[in-house]
Amino acid sequence: MKELKQRSTCPVSTSLDIFGDKWTLLILRDMVFAGKSTYGEFLQSAEKIATNVLADRLAVLESQGILTKAVASDKRSKFTYRLTEKGVDTVPIIVELVLWGSRHCPTDIAADLLVELETGKETAVKKYQQLAREKSLTQ
Repeated sequence: MKELKQRSTCPVSTSLDIFGDKWTLLILRDMVFAGKSTYGEFLQSAEKIATNVLADRLAVLESQGILTKAVASDKRSKFTYRLTEKGVDTVPIIVELVLWGSRHCPTDIAADLLVELETGKETAVKKYQQLAREKSLTQ
């Protein structure tokens, strides 16, 4: 299990110990909005994460109980990743980051997703949390 060193017991600091790198929230974004669940799918993201960094971030998320890793049903050498309930709790954070980024930075976001988040944020959060829960049940 990958151990994470906490800098302090401040809630912001402890959250940043897990989510404060360049890649972790992008992995979670892909799980929530794109339904990605395999190493190969994460590698196809537009940001082009390096393989060693992806492996490290997935190990951290697993060690922190944010996602689970299981052998894929279709291929024994492939793993699938699913959000735990602790991971599902990150959906509102990711939604807020999407909304903030779309308001304050030049971004490329699917217009229908942006409308969904802007016009019914609470409903959208519940929807994506439920989709993540359902996906983890089918694993």
